[in-house]
Amino acid sequence: MSELNFQELRKFIAEEAGVDENEVTLEARLYDDLGVYGDDATELLINYGKKFNVNVSRFMAADYFKAEGGTNFIDGVIRLFTGKIPASGLKTLTVHHLEKGILAGKLDEEVINR
Repeated sequence: MSELNFQELRKFIAEEAGVDENEVTLEARLYDDLGVYGDDATELLINYGKKFNVNVSRFMAADYFKAEGGTNFIDGVIRLFTGKIPASGLKTLTVHHLEKGILAGKLDEEVINR
């Protein structure tokens, strides 16, 4: 992916996740690092699919994101002080995975695990 295309993805994720663009790196994890979960995760994925023409119909979001209200008070306090949500036991979805999805035209386990 070209630098110009990565910048477009970075800007999109920053806007959707409500984070600073500097937090959006290829290694950034959407749930753990950027705090995306619940309805926000669903909306981000739908908008990602539309904006970048990526088929997300086979992506199992529940494996990667907690549901709305899925973070508890302690997780919130830890995120406040560290900027990260504690390990969740969920599968990891990174910005790099989304980049791979754009190149493949789809986002699913096959693309993520390449």
